[in-house]
Amino acid sequence: MTDPRVPGNRFKNSDHRTELLERAAERIRHGGLVAFPTETVYGLGANALDPQAVAAIFRVKGRPSTNPLIVHLADDAILPQVALAIPPLARKLMQHFWPGPLSLVLQKHPQVPEIVTAGGPTVAVRWPAHPIAQAFLRLAGVPVAAPSANRSLEISPSCAEHVVASLGDQIDCIIDGGPTLTGIESTVVDATVTPMRLLRPGPITVRQLESVVGPIELAPHLRSQHLAYLQDAFDSTSTAQPGAESSSEIARSPGQMRRHYAPKTPLLLAESEAASVEFVHALRTAGEAVGWITTLDAAQHPPGQPNLQLPATPMGYAAGLYSALHLLDGMKLSRIVASHPPHDLDWLAVADRLTRAAAREQ
Repeated sequence: MTDPRVPGNRFKNSDHRTELLERAAERIRHGGLVAFPTETVYGLGANALDPQAVAAIFRVKGRPSTNPLIVHLADDAILPQVALAIPPLARKLMQHFWPGPLSLVLQKHPQVPEIVTAGGPTVAVRWPAHPIAQAFLRLAGVPVAAPSANRSLEISPSCAEHVVASLGDQIDCIIDGGPTLTGIESTVVDATVTPMRLLRPGPITVRQLESVVGPIELAPHLRSQHLAYLQDAFDSTSTAQPGAESSSEIARSPGQMRRHYAPKTPLLLAESEAASVEFVHALRTAGEAVGWITTLDAAQHPPGQPNLQLPATPMGYAAGLYSALHLLDGMKLSRIVASHPPHDLDWLAVADRLTRAAAREQ
């Protein structure tokens, strides 16, 4: 592998001329690995139709083979190369949310290697909205399988510097498109079942999905991981229901592992912002070096630093979450403290990321 930290292997914002993106696209066509920006997080891409190239993604990330990948498309015209029959409701979601942060699980085309889908019969596909991603994918001329560009289970990268810190010289090049927009991974919906099933919450909310296609079912792993949260969050504005449990089913989407998106520094979640203030104050008084992520303004902060304030909106908080975790994780703290977000379905994606990031290793 070449070192993406070396000039010529890291293509920065000002360098996104066609010839430089073509160099990155050529590496994809020749079996290489390229980190590229999307509107969600940075992806680690390989030719989705080349099983050896895809195997390199799993090797570099240390990713288990049971965790499937999402295939990224330059546009929906490429969809027939990776998926078979498209259900009418899936078409409706594409019309409303593509290009954008929505991944749809569909019946896979036989030419998609099993390593992409964890051996399952379905494939998750997405048409990203980021202009650099679109240009890169068009030039690559092949569907690109891409998980987040970081070591498995660690914090996803929201800028190129995060990619370099995690993967170093293990990949061929990085397309540096600056900070990402939404800050967390795409929403994933299984369109092969009726009603459709939410497999991973993301920037597109349950309410937005249901406004287009009607009732959405919640995957069992979401229901079990967020049971208490969801009991309070459900109201008459959503008809989402839990799906039936199936322990033997092959995973159809990434983002389902109990511990994920995790900093090396232990992350603790308080039940409320008020509780987190007391918790942080007590720990700092006892001499601990504690980082705090909060939506409270400075007047309500306990003594000491570092305190990172994020917006008190689901979109704003999500956009800054991974950057905040990366920053605090690099400060050699004893722990990081945050609080559970409001019990509202629009906060489900943030609750999902925080809960998995705070889960202890088993």
